Amino acid sequence: MAKEEKKAPKLRFNGYTNDWERKELNNILKINSGRDYKQLNSGNIPVYGTGGYMLSVNDKLSDTDAVGIGRKGTIDKPLYLKAPFWTVDTLFYCTSKENSDVKFIYLLFQIINWKRYDESTGVPSLSKNTISSIKTYVPKVKEQDHISKLFFSLDNTLQLHERKCEELALIKKALLQKLFPKKDEIKPEVRYKNFSDAWEQRKLGEVVERFDNLRIPVTSSKREKGITPYYGANGIQDYVQGYTHDGEFVLVAEDGANDLQNYPVHYVNGKVWVNNHAHVLQGKNKMVDNLFLVNAIKQIKIETYLVGGSRAKLNADVMMKLPIKVPTFNEQQKIGEYFSKFDTLITLHQRKLEKLKQLKKFLLQNMFI
Repeated sequence: MAKEEKKAPKLRFNGYTNDWERKELNNILKINSGRDYKQLNSGNIPVYGTGGYMLSVNDKLSDTDAVGIGRKGTIDKPLYLKAPFWTVDTLFYCTSKENSDVKFIYLLFQIINWKRYDESTGVPSLSKNTISSIKTYVPKVKEQDHISKLFFSLDNTLQLHERKCEELALIKKALLQKLFPKKDEIKPEVRYKNFSDAWEQRKLGEVVERFDNLRIPVTSSKREKGITPYYGANGIQDYVQGYTHDGEFVLVAEDGANDLQNYPVHYVNGKVWVNNHAHVLQGKNKMVDNLFLVNAIKQIKIETYLVGGSRAKLNADVMMKLPIKVPTFNEQQKIGEYFSKFDTLITLHQRKLEKLKQLKKFLLQNMFI
């Protein structure tokens, strides 16, 4: 007779060998309903909905930590609710029973495919009965505690890196406002030493060349895998063999931009393949530095120049008439080099953050059944 497979995850802490038990969620938690808060006064107790924090009031629904899960609307984004708190009627809050750890329950909720249990054909919905009857594997409470401590420590590290990325983005935004002239002004607030000349107002077409004629769109099924970055409107889409452009360029989304307010503009250097959804520009020799150019174009509110409906487009002739302010070439180089180093720092932190997210995903997949 074949030996029964052990009910345990692929990765475990040393010292734990017992099988995990298959249980319905109602054996490890109690599901509580949220309530309307409009009769309450302003205070310091947070109110949560399915989208997270909403406001603060003067009363609480719970004085023990819990896990929030949507009753209606967003049903697949569990929240860890630190007591005291209040939840609205579209958000259940689940408290742990004696044999379970609430932080472990929060982790369990992150690996459950909640959309599978959606009971509605319209607005996504869950019921107490449905949640209660979901079956999952759980270890003894001591192992639950060990696992939850690891993941909560990892989450804290993730939050620190997320905040660092946000702070760097805000610092860059502030520096751009200081190092580029404001509207109707010809000098920036902050400058490098020995630069005092007024910036010139030009049209983009006066200072750049356009290389759109070299672009070649290729459908994903016909691309040959390689090492050359394949660019579309919003950046790298793929890596392919061959190239369309070789050198230093600035790519500006033509159509299909995913953010009209923070319009996609990318600096590239080397061999790249560009499809027909991004304009390809290059500063004219000794007139415009390309590292400066990418940041100068980002200062323009391009959204106001777009045409079309749902797929807004930046026509080439309109783009080449965009107003741009430029200092001397030497000052451009200083500014461009500075922001290039700053972008490298931002990218470094973003990569660290992405690696941490991948680590968490791997651990969730391998430390649970």
